[in-house]
Amino acid sequence: MDTMYYDHGTPAERWERAGMFFGARDYTAAARVLGTLVEEVPEQTGPRLLLARAYYHSAQLRRAEAELQVIVERDPVEHYARLMLGRTLQRQGREDEARPHLRIAAALGGEAGGFGEE
Repeated sequence: MDTMYYDHGTPAERWERAGMFFGARDYTAAARVLGTLVEEVPEQTGPRLLLARAYYHSAQLRRAEAELQVIVERDPVEHYARLMLGRTLQRQGREDEARPHLRIAAALGGEAGGFGEE
């Protein structure tokens, strides 16, 4: 596909397109759409969180970690980002780094197990 497809349309149209890719489990395509969207609206948590999820599901763990770090630095009580960050670190074999994030997520009421199609 041509890159224009990923970048075409308003932010709302691209958000919808990214959601469709994510829902279809085409996480790499979702990340391509979301990457430019996050650049345009870096202050919004929703696109960045979905981008982190797309990276996680496409095994781009360092990228997922970087996006999640931005979210938890801005909003330390964002329990879902904490949970995801902990799981991302675990998946990289970094249990000691994951533990505090998982504890915080649990304390904030974010003990939900996974982060699939929510």
